[in-house]
Amino acid sequence: MSKYGKVLVTGADGFIGSHLTETLVRQGYDVRAFTLYNSFNTWGWLDECAEDVRGQFEVFAGDIRDAYGVREALKGCDAVLHLAALIAIPYSYHSPDTYVDTNIKGTLNVLQAARELKLSKVIHTSTSEVYGTARFVPITEEHPLTGQSPYSATKIGADQMAMSFYRSFETPVGIIRPFNTYGPRQSARAVIPTIITQIAAGQEKIKLGTIHPTRDFNYVADTVNGFIAMLESDKCIGEEINIGSNYEISIGDTAKIIGEVMNKNIEIVSDEIRLRPEKSEVERLWADNSKAKRLLQWQPEYAGLEGFRRGLGETIEWFTKPGALSKYKAGQYNV
Repeated sequence: MSKYGKVLVTGADGFIGSHLTETLVRQGYDVRAFTLYNSFNTWGWLDECAEDVRGQFEVFAGDIRDAYGVREALKGCDAVLHLAALIAIPYSYHSPDTYVDTNIKGTLNVLQAARELKLSKVIHTSTSEVYGTARFVPITEEHPLTGQSPYSATKIGADQMAMSFYRSFETPVGIIRPFNTYGPRQSARAVIPTIITQIAAGQEKIKLGTIHPTRDFNYVADTVNGFIAMLESDKCIGEEINIGSNYEISIGDTAKIIGEVMNKNIEIVSDEIRLRPEKSEVERLWADNSKAKRLLQWQPEYAGLEGFRRGLGETIEWFTKPGALSKYKAGQYNV
């Protein structure tokens, strides 16, 4: 049972946020889910949450960019897990202003309200993209920050804003820095769902961008456990903590493994529109997760090649369930 009262999850309607909301509810937390207001009254992936948690959490529909709404959402809460953000890198190339408003201003709104309302814990979500291409591996939290896309630049800004509130006002902030999370419900703008949905749709020639960069992929259950470990630990205040598998694999090899798990022979073809500008491509990501193990007693359950194959199997199982593929546009590039 939680040592906190009500916990707000921003971005609860998204991929990681919906899984986190479900797990928190199952663990006995009193959860308020902050979803993006829309006229259709949809709650994103929470509309399809598991039956055992349906109706067991409160929903607040608002906009992270609106300071008044954010403060209203945080009233009566004791802690906040702040996931709401724009995360698609290609979209940030032509609409960077939206990223500044959502990622930096949105984070400021959360921090300001948390400070005024005297919350006991603020967990701010970073990303491995803030490191840019690895200058050394595995990447520790001391690695330099490099904005190689407007997206990563705004996340660096948001991270620094969060730490400034800790240093200036002693706001109890901890920063979680997940590496590349994958799993059921992920958007097809990410590479693993891109590959799975193309294969599931019957395509043999799989369109991808650059395939030589490496990533440190984390199954969503491990990432969620990282968030909860941050929430429950007092040792994360004023800290930035990597959540990664400490396993590096290229995009090309990832596609081959997915083909093997799905028992399909595939050919990878380069699609010009999917390529990042040369200096914007992050060539290598590989997490050092020793700090998370030391401070949080967290470690990945889907570690190494065996864990990656197991996580991919569970992801593929979800994507190939009846009706799942119809939610995705497998035949086109998702920005």
